[in-house]
Amino acid sequence: MEYKLKEVTMISLGQKAEILKVIAHPVRIKILEELVKGVKCVSDIEEFLEIRQPNISQHLILLRHAGIVDFYMDGRLRCYFLVNPFIPDLLELLKKDYSGPLPGPACCPVTKKGVYPGKRRRQGGKAVWSK
Repeated sequence: MEYKLKEVTMISLGQKAEILKVIAHPVRIKILEELVKGVKCVSDIEEFLEIRQPNISQHLILLRHAGIVDFYMDGRLRCYFLVNPFIPDLLELLKKDYSGPLPGPACCPVTKKGVYPGKRRRQGGKAVWSK
């Protein structure tokens, strides 16, 4: 049986937002991290996640309906694989470690005046800048 993949086109901003909503669960992220490595059957996923098959199937259905993964049947086994090219890049981004927040601006980018005074905090209901 030959499997034909749908042609992947540019992913719109709205589609990217929907993908982010769908994958915004630790179990789904772990499933996708494994599928980046290659095809996995539900029993493989059950083994490395150590959660029950019905729960895994629910997550896979959501990922499939969103066009992120698909499957083929191998006898009685459902073998899942990634189809959305956006996912490996997104997962790489999620793996990055960041050392701290971005630095504040040196001045206003429009007027080129003013100086970023430091952290902003509230004091008596008013915004107060501190260094």
